[in-house]
Amino acid sequence: MGFYYLFLLVIGIVLIVIGALKKDVPRSVKIVIFLFVIGIGFIVMSLSLLLLPGSSDVIAELLKWEE
Repeated sequence: MGFYYLFLLVIGIVLIVIGALKKDVPRSVKIVIFLFVIGIGFIVMSLSLLLLPGSSDVIAELLKWEE
């Protein structure tokens, strides 16, 4: 199962790098699209963490809070 998650992550990174190296697109457009993709990624990660069972325990562990 973890292999597929890693595979999807690598495909995403490769696609972003290919898009960033495209020569016929202005640099400002690349920056806006790149920031948009990163923003969507953070939103998806935060929602998945929010909906994860026991997410409060995970956040407490990351922030080293004692319950």
